This record gives sequence, C-alpha cells and structure tokens, in this order.
Amino acid sequence: MSLSIRLTRGGAKKRPYYRIVVANSRSPRDGRFIEKIGSYNPLLAKDSPDRVKLDGDRARHWLSVGAQPTDRVARFLDAAGVRERAARSNPKKAEPGDNAKERAEARAKKLADREALAAEVPDEPIQTLVAEEIEAELTAEAEALADEPPAEIADEPAPEVTDEATPADEASNEGESASAPAEGGEEQTDA
Repeated sequence: MSLSIRLTRGGAKKRPYYRIVVANSRSPRDGRFIEKIGSYNPLLAKDSPDRVKLDGDRARHWLSVGAQPTDRVARFLDAAGVRERAARSNPKKAEPGDNAKERAEARAKKLADREALAAEVPDEPIQTLVAEEIEAELTAEAEALADEPPAEIADEPAPEVTDEATPADEASNEGESASAPAEGGEEQTDA
C-alpha cells in the first residue's frame, strides 16, 4: 500500500477549505483517509498564521514510513521546515504554443514589410508626398489649359451666317436701318 500526504477539499461552493491528510494513494480525493495532520484555508491572507496549520511531528513520522507528499503539500512542508523541497525546473513551461509561434512569425513578417517600405520612402510623411504629387498634377493641367483654348469652344463649329433673318433680328434691324447706315457705309434702299 502506497501512502500519500495530500489535500482533501471541504467547505462550501466557492468557499474552499482543505484538510492535509495521510491517505492510501488509490482512495478518492475526498474519500477515506488514515490521519488528518493539518489544514489549509486559501481564503486567508498569505501572511496569516491560520492559513496553513501543520503538525510537523506527525508529518515527519509519515514521511519516515514512506508517504509521498503531493506538490502543494511539499511546498507547505518546505515552508514549515519539515522537509526541503527540491526546486523544479520546467524550461518548456514559458515556451509559447504552436499557434502563438505562428502569430508571432506573422507579426514579425508584417513588421519587416513595413520597415522595408519605410526605408524606400523618404522621411517625409506619406500624406505630404501624396499632396505634393496632386498639387504638381493640378499645376501642370492648369498650365496646359492656359496655353490652349478651352476644349468646349474649340470643338464647337462656328455659327453659320445666313441671309435669312429671324423675326427678332428683323425687329432690331428695322430700328437700326432707319437711324444708322448699314455696314459698308452705304444706305440700303429697297428696290
């Protein structure tokens, strides 16, 4: 029979309270135990003397008989000075998982791409460069328009001159013909 020094849970829901017991390692967590050697109340402050109560003499006895403490109880025994606990080393504990590694690689690639783009572009902000390019294009268009006549006027055909006068033109011509000579310096006469 292998003995274990471990915690059994008691207390209410969300209000845990543990007993430190010596039990058969095959018995259930909260099942039958051989002897209670202490208690642990995690709700108390860490510096409170009532947080962990442990009977050191009984713990030494059971350790001498061959009982193996769980990791948490081994910490309590070390703090009480009953048994020194060897420091554990788990170098892979802080190593990120596969998905986290993939995300970190993607993030590093994006950062490298941004730095490469920033190296190609001068120190001026991109908005300033874009604004200067737009302003240069507008200036070039304005100069080109100033040199050429407007496209609307150049594309329209010239109005045709006809001998027939419209009614509005006849009314204006009647007033002009009586008072002023027509073009060419000669008076018009109806023949």
